[in-house]
Amino acid sequence: MARPGRLGVGIIGAGKVGAVLGAALRAAEHAVVGVSAVSEASRERAETLLPGVPILEIQEIVERSELVLLAVPDDSLGELVSGLAALGAWQPGRLVAHTSGRFGVGILNPVRGAGAIPLALHPAMTFTGMSLDLTRLMDCTFGVTADAAMLPIAQALVVEMGAEPVAIAEADRTLYHAALAHSSNHMVTLVAQASQLLREIGVDAPESMLGPLLRATLENALASGEAALTGPVARGDVGTVSAHAQALREYDGGAGGDILAAYQAMARATARRAGNRGLLRPEQLTEIGEALEAEPDAPKGN
Repeated sequence: MARPGRLGVGIIGAGKVGAVLGAALRAAEHAVVGVSAVSEASRERAETLLPGVPILEIQEIVERSELVLLAVPDDSLGELVSGLAALGAWQPGRLVAHTSGRFGVGILNPVRGAGAIPLALHPAMTFTGMSLDLTRLMDCTFGVTADAAMLPIAQALVVEMGAEPVAIAEADRTLYHAALAHSSNHMVTLVAQASQLLREIGVDAPESMLGPLLRATLENALASGEAALTGPVARGDVGTVSAHAQALREYDGGAGGDILAAYQAMARATARRAGNRGLLRPEQLTEIGEALEAEPDAPKGN
């Protein structure tokens, strides 16, 4: 016997997020009635994570569904919602949720205008599009935004997927998403840059060297916040900071390389935060700033 309150769910976008969330809702005994999938990769993903679910046209999915999950890129969301509204596709009383981190429910105003119920459900996790993501959902939070009366519905859907809902105000969605992108996406860039440098000096498996260090650093930072700050910048070791900047400048072939620019930007931010905590004196902050910008002395002529 089906559990009460089960919904017919339609997934628009069988990307890495949509297929996984569809599988999670299906595991909670909701019926996935259709999925849209254009590329070969998305079709294969749908067949793997949502076996037996028909691949349908978008408008047909909307017509069949009590909950429509829009798992499309941020820049495509507004046009998709407006286009379906122009076709009269949105139906009163239906739930329409998107998975964009950047947007709240304002972008779903055409849905609201048709009498449907807008929800924003964004998983604060990076996805592979494989079944292992379902396990990761158990240790994941979602940023949820909805009208006050509908917030419990959004929260319940997240809980049913095994995750933890956190309410995010409409006006705060962009900052919320910036925080996640800054931490996750830029971490990948930093790791890639560090790995590149290590490979260049002959380290065959930089991941083995970086893995324990980065895992310990992340755990310390999450547990202790800025109290976990360490290293030459936080210690005010100006000579080391200067040596780093000079070496990276030479490696990047001048001031135009992305590794030097990233090191300088993060070192400045680290210095400011260390200064705010009283770890660095004002003159040390000045010296670190100068060390980061100093060009090597030009060779003297004969």
